[in-house]
Amino acid sequence: MIQRCILLFCCLVIFSCADDASTTAMANEQVATTETPAPSAEKAAQEKIKEQLNKNRNRKKQIVFFGNSLSAGYGLDQPQLGFVGLIATRMFDAQVDYQVVNGGLSGETTAGGVERVDWYLRSPMSIFVLELGGNDGLRGIDPAETKKNLQTIIDKVRTKSPDTKIVLAGMEAPPNMGEKFTKNFRNLYKELAKENDIALIPFLLEGVAGDPKLNLPDGIHPNEEGHRIVTNTIWHTIQNMF
Repeated sequence: MIQRCILLFCCLVIFSCADDASTTAMANEQVATTETPAPSAEKAAQEKIKEQLNKNRNRKKQIVFFGNSLSAGYGLDQPQLGFVGLIATRMFDAQVDYQVVNGGLSGETTAGGVERVDWYLRSPMSIFVLELGGNDGLRGIDPAETKKNLQTIIDKVRTKSPDTKIVLAGMEAPPNMGEKFTKNFRNLYKELAKENDIALIPFLLEGVAGDPKLNLPDGIHPNEEGHRIVTNTIWHTIQNMF
């Protein structure tokens, strides 16, 4: 009788352990499933950009985007999805071995750029994309002053790095500044490009400016879709410079 009781007790313990092991295995499987979801397309794109920017750090050739909030990706949830980050991704896909440097600073004017550019000239660069002047136009700064400041930046780059290819990104002043102002502002970019024999993007925000679907609520800064269009505009100019 005692042996039968012992045998029955052992069977109950074995079945209980088996149930616990099964439950634990199922729980672990559920945890593993919830902890490793398939990455979304957006997350994959962001990781790709981060990978490219990390690899960029050890490369010798540089392309510098020196600008304001447009280059900085102002207002985007992920600033790397601005046109500078998208250019980095496109270069990676095209196997262009360059370091991409984002020198964008929100609120920057051409006068501020004159003071700030020296920091970027410490390292040699192959391409320098100058994207400044938009804030000058918004603030009503005399286009002659804007032109003088941009020329100073161009001179500094050429003095420090004579072989650097310079790209000037043209901007437009808001219509409420008056016809004379907007005309002079628009022409200063054309004049600088011609006088310095440098590449010109006639209007950086071509196809984007004024379209609510392509801009943030402020009506000034591109959203992610707008930045993709700006990326195409820039790529059209720089793709043959590598």
